[in-house]
Formats: sequence, C-alpha cells, structure tokens
Amino acid sequence: MPDVVVVGAGVIGLSIAWRLAQEKITVAVLDSGAVGGQASTAAAGMLAPGGEIKRRTEWSQFALDSFRLYPSFVNELQVESDTSIEFRRCGGVELAYSENEWAQLVERAATQKLLGVPTDPVTGAPLLSLVPGLELKGLVGAMLYPEDALVDPHHLVRALHAACISRDVSVRQKMPVLALRFNSGVEVQTGEGVLHAAAAILSAGAWSSSIPIEGPEIPRCGPAKGHLLAYYLNPGSLVPILRHGETYILQRAGGFTIAGSSVEDVGFDSTVDTAVATQIAIRARRILPLPAVPSKIWTGFRPRTEVGGPQIGRYLDTPLWLAYGHYRNGILMAPGTAARVASDVIAYLRSPGAA
Repeated sequence: MPDVVVVGAGVIGLSIAWRLAQEKITVAVLDSGAVGGQASTAAAGMLAPGGEIKRRTEWSQFALDSFRLYPSFVNELQVESDTSIEFRRCGGVELAYSENEWAQLVERAATQKLLGVPTDPVTGAPLLSLVPGLELKGLVGAMLYPEDALVDPHHLVRALHAACISRDVSVRQKMPVLALRFNSGVEVQTGEGVLHAAAAILSAGAWSSSIPIEGPEIPRCGPAKGHLLAYYLNPGSLVPILRHGETYILQRAGGFTIAGSSVEDVGFDSTVDTAVATQIAIRARRILPLPAVPSKIWTGFRPRTEVGGPQIGRYLDTPLWLAYGHYRNGILMAPGTAARVASDVIAYLRSPGAA
C-alpha cells in the first residue's frame, strides 16, 4: 500500500510526487491518460510574472515565490533525472499601440514594482535590438520585464517523470480514478479495483472536480480551452517573450516559435477551430512578421475554478489535499505548489494521529 496516491500525472502532480519521494514517502501516481498528456504539454511554457501578474491578489505573492524557486528547481531536477531542460530567463516585452494601452502599462508597472517585479520602459534602438522586425507603426510604448523566463513543458514533464521513476514512484497511465472515499485513510476506486493509501492528492487539472468525492462538494473546476500556433523561424530571431493584449509570441530553442492564445468556454471540445486560429495568426502578424501559414495548431484545456483561483491545500479535515485550478499559471506555480503540498502531507503522515 502506498503512503500517498496522487491523482493526475501533469506537472503539478509529478512535482508533488517527486518532492514526497525525496522524503522516502511511497507514492503512486494515477492518470486516466498519458503522463503530461493534457494542459502540461499543451502549454507554451511562459514563466512571466511581468506579463501575467497585473495586480496584488491572494495568489500573486505565491506565484512570485514559486517563480523564484525555478532556477534551483530546474537545476536539481536536471541532476536527479539526468535530463536536459530548456529554461531561459529571456525577459518579456509588452507593447502598447494606443495612449490608453500605454497608460495601463505604466499604471500596472507601478503596482508590479511594489510586488517586486522589475519593469522598465524600453524604446528606440534598445527595443529594436531586443525585437528585430517589430512592427513600429502606431507603437506608443513598450515595457520590458527583464526577469520573465520560459521553460519547455515537454522537457519538464519528461524530467519529472524520470525523477519520479528513479525514486521508485509508481506511475500508472490509463488508470482513471472513479471515486475517492475516506476510511482509515483514503480509498481510491479505479477501474481495476480499490487502492488504499494514508493520504491522497487531487491534481487532475480541469477534470479534478468531476471525480466523485465523499463529503461536501469541492470547488468546481472546468476547462478554459485555448488555441496555440507554431512557426519554425531562424533560431535566436526572437529572444524575449513578446506580448500585446491577449496576444503573445515566444521562441523555444531551435526556432520553434509559438503564438497564442484564446480563451473559450466550450467544454472539453479539443477540435481546432480554424476561425479562432486565423484570428490569433492575424493578431500575431500585426506585431511581428510571421509566415502566412503556421506549421502547427493545437488546443489545450486550462483548469479554471469557479471561485477564481487555484485550490492548494487540505480538503476539510480529511486525508485529501487539493492541487488544481491553476488556470494560466500551472507551470509557473508548480515548484511552489509542490513545496507547499508535500510539506503539509509529510507533516500529516508523521503526526501521531495519522492513519
């Protein structure tokens, strides 16, 4: 019997499992699909407090603390997994093509500086050296976020999976969880029977609240569909993350350049909508020269809760922890979520009254 069952093998679930296993906790990870098969590998991989944190919220400081863990998190994970991870502090540049947009960026920068997010206006030759080919017509201003970064989510998932396996974590794919009940620990009902554990962690992304759980209903979580487009450009032709409103463009190693995105409330419909993809392409080409036709189009489901923020912590007075609903920032918040949840679960397991 494992000490802990983790439901969901995305970046969040695997990160928590790895941290638990490092402390000699026996862990089983169950996923109805493939490791990292949903939001984790559909993500662009932005680690962008400058572009994402627009005001002080309940979770802004948590996101920043998690972001600051990233260099050590990646270094440790690379060593333990013997896997290379693309992680770069590339910076970000946000553009304003109207006076109103620029005023909003300036106001936001003042708030961000109070939160510890560096921001600096950038113009003229320095801007063009950062973003050659930038569309300057109508440009009013640009804000530089020098600490924003990116990570390749595929590399991250591969490394986390390898690190978990090296720590004897049992990772079981195509193993849907049908229900969770509490009886001297947790009973995890799967298609192959019941698995017993002292504690469990629910990190199944947009599917988390669809799993029946004994007791009061957990905060609802559902899918916010998004489209992403990819182009193959010359490597190094775009260094910073480039943003304008809801449009962003970033480039991974090898020239793989991603443009996004959309937010659609259409349930679990993963179909590529050519009209939506076309609108993203048009928006992206307004700020940077891109090929007329993208090389790849895909969709993903961001896990968005009805209460408007992630669920990270113990579920009432039960041996279940929630770790879902990170919406656009699951990759960003993974190190912080893993540290918080793993610490809490370990303290519970080692307490005198634990099951």
